[in-house]
Amino acid sequence: MRLVKLLANLGYGSRKEMQQAIRNGWATDKDGNTLKADSKTPHEDILFDDEPIDPAQGVVILMNKPLGYTCSIKDHGRLVYDLLPDRYRLRKPVLSTIGRLDKETSGALLFTDDGTFLHRVISPKSNVPKVYEVTLDRPLKGDEAALFASGEMMLESEVKPLKPAELEVLEETHARLTLHEGRYHQVRRMFAATGNHVTDLSRSRIGALGVAGLEEGGWKILTENDKALIFS
Repeated sequence: MRLVKLLANLGYGSRKEMQQAIRNGWATDKDGNTLKADSKTPHEDILFDDEPIDPAQGVVILMNKPLGYTCSIKDHGRLVYDLLPDRYRLRKPVLSTIGRLDKETSGALLFTDDGTFLHRVISPKSNVPKVYEVTLDRPLKGDEAALFASGEMMLESEVKPLKPAELEVLEETHARLTLHEGRYHQVRRMFAATGNHVTDLSRSRIGALGVAGLEEGGWKILTENDKALIFS
């Protein structure tokens, strides 16, 4: 791929703008040599404005999503994309979230521009567990774990029972819930069905990949080893 197209696809600017930037010497290799539009330089050796360029197509990002941010432009409020560099909104292919967390839910959120990877994560065949830390308005009654694990629990307006889920009681109003599917507002609806109300909700892990050590609002590009943790 020509350098001008590569930079435009990564969101640094339009092709016209990148053509001019390359002429002005903004694109160099790691040794400081000025690059041309048709330079055949390894991706990892290209600098733009003295900084390594973003990863090529196939990038996967983990964010520790804060409260108050939404995943869809159809929702009102600040977007999770506001926490990434502006150019990430302009990438081609488009950078999408893998599933969603609502405005009042924080924690582990994945982004990718790789459709195959996205569908692998959300596919029921992959059975990727998602772990949530839950704070409740009222003490647990004691029968929730058996109900959630039964595989027979039905949510209102649904026609198919939920897959078995694992509930670990940490305190009388604090629990850890592991899901193997992702239905609309599932965690909140499950506890609502037991007569309780979720007051605080955070997703701590996707597979074996967690957000521990990643500050709120922080994000990182995943390595191949990181990505493997999702399916382990």
